[in-house]
Amino acid sequence: MMQPIRYGLVSLLAGFSLTALADAPHVQPTHAFSLDNGLRVIVREDHRAPVVVSQLWYKVGSSFETAGRTGLSHMLEHMMFKGSARLGPGEASRLLRELGAEENAFTSDDFTAYYQVLSRDRLAVAFELEADRMASLRLPAEEFTRELEVVKEERRLRTDDKPGALAYERFKSLAYLSSGYRNPTIGWMKDLERMTLEDLRDWYQAWYAPNNATLVVVGDVTGEEVRRLATQYFGSIPRRAVPVAKQPQELAEPGERRLTLQVRTQLPSVLMAFNVPSLTTHSDARQIHALRLLAALLDGGDSARLATRLERGEELVTGASVGYDADTRGDSLFVLSAIPNVQKQHSLAEVEAALWRELDDLRNKAPAPEELERVRAQVIAALVYERDSIAQQASAIGQLESVGLSWTLMDEELQALAAVTPADIQQAARTFFTRSRLSTAHVLPLETAHE
Repeated sequence: MMQPIRYGLVSLLAGFSLTALADAPHVQPTHAFSLDNGLRVIVREDHRAPVVVSQLWYKVGSSFETAGRTGLSHMLEHMMFKGSARLGPGEASRLLRELGAEENAFTSDDFTAYYQVLSRDRLAVAFELEADRMASLRLPAEEFTRELEVVKEERRLRTDDKPGALAYERFKSLAYLSSGYRNPTIGWMKDLERMTLEDLRDWYQAWYAPNNATLVVVGDVTGEEVRRLATQYFGSIPRRAVPVAKQPQELAEPGERRLTLQVRTQLPSVLMAFNVPSLTTHSDARQIHALRLLAALLDGGDSARLATRLERGEELVTGASVGYDADTRGDSLFVLSAIPNVQKQHSLAEVEAALWRELDDLRNKAPAPEELERVRAQVIAALVYERDSIAQQASAIGQLESVGLSWTLMDEELQALAAVTPADIQQAARTFFTRSRLSTAHVLPLETAHE
């Protein structure tokens, strides 16, 4: 979904030319190289504080998984903290805590990443610990059994017992007909119940190789310093053959699909998703950036169209949102969701029709230049604010590289967004907002589902 808009920064940027901002020279030195074993290393210097963030990204996630074997990437993320050839379960985390470091990990459709934020003079410790579990992870049977129950409970708490999450999981499996993006990252419960330690060991051996990983370091370091440390700690880990990972692709126009869901929720809602390309699957990047700005036109704060027209104007909905992720390994979704204003007796059918009116408005008429400039300023302000964080800089680099794009795009996207015209917005709406690309779900409370 859209990042929250920082209005103070928006106001500040309003006094500057967006073109000038987009064309401003990049001043942060960034170094990219590969070790002999294939490990990709990207270093971005940011010397404002004696702190670094180190992130190791593996090119594997839930979209790589197959039917009956979902949840492996996420489960392996948990087990990466359960010991190596040199350290027992939890010992690496204890060492980092004693050094005052922050650490964690995350799994998505396209990648799994591990990170540490620590003092610049402790970077070698982070590298040593990360290289150790890349080369010699131990998967104790008793830890696997215990952690698998933890993951099952996590699924119950975060998905099964959360109506919104459960509904979106079911909806996602409808919207993605052919690609692995239909897999829930945490895995289906039936697959967790039959997961074996051997399954997990095979997954680790298949994907956790240096030639399938990207090491990203941002902070108070130099390229040569990181090259020396990376070579010292990761350089001796041998490369391995990695399975071929085919790009998740969908039919461009698979046909309209509809679903009615009944969950334990108090309010009904509607979900609409269009199958759309991403930066990795579309030849015209301008159309992808137009979709990004389209999302902001509809849902970019209190002045966006859905808020002003449907929420405060017609009082048809009590909330509406739009989401689009352009930085994916395969084809993506443009998702709209809304909750009808039941106090005003509005129905899901009315809300769905109103959302279509807004989309048709974009298809039939290009936005006014002033509206587009306002929205563009908001999007750029959010990006500028976000990239002030070394952790967010590292995450942007790591995600781009992990999905098959170049880290350089993060330094070019302001200019790319500045180049989008009102006509581009209209063309993108005409191309992608068609019923042949649409999946729709009506989410109903259990007690009123019969109505």
